[in-house]
Amino acid sequence: MHFEPDQIYHVYNRGNDKQPIFFTEANYIYFLSKIKTEWKKYCDVLCYCLMPNHFHFMLVPNEEGCKNIILSGKDTHMQNLSKIIGKTLSSYTQAINIQNKTTGNLFQKKTKAKLLTEVARINELYTIKDYILTCFHYIHHNPLKAGLVKRLTEWPYSSYLDYYNQRNGTICNKSLTMQLLELSEIDFKSEDNSELKDDIIKRLF
Repeated sequence: MHFEPDQIYHVYNRGNDKQPIFFTEANYIYFLSKIKTEWKKYCDVLCYCLMPNHFHFMLVPNEEGCKNIILSGKDTHMQNLSKIIGKTLSSYTQAINIQNKTTGNLFQKKTKAKLLTEVARINELYTIKDYILTCFHYIHHNPLKAGLVKRLTEWPYSSYLDYYNQRNGTICNKSLTMQLLELSEIDFKSEDNSELKDDIIKRLF
């Protein structure tokens, strides 16, 4: 993963061989607590959704997150944000292996990061805002699409409830998100059920 400051990325990964990565409610909560404490220094999270065997985040790296790590005076060519994402997944994997008495990799080897503004430049049929809004709603709609819930307000492991104003979550930078997406709370609720464009969704990965 390579990040540029103040750009918007869709970051995602899934279980190795599509296996589950969350097994209990405590697993979801523990993973989110790690995101909150470990990623905050390096990026602003705009939205997220944890699913039984994968996760999605939309985030904006800051200058600190995009700095390369220097070890023994040498440039490692690895950025702070990339390293902390890997560290989060590695330590979470260790905890799950202890819990489940298993060994090996829990996640697929490479976490992907799609630069949404670059996608919009390549395909000029839609605007940057179209891609960002579609990604934002797509991430939140995952539990509904997977048939895990009948209403998105029933899934507690995403930022949907924060934007629907039913929970005062502290992981997402809501004010930055509303500014970048040019949304208000009323807009969010009215656009929430809008049909997502498949041709845009295919380019979010």
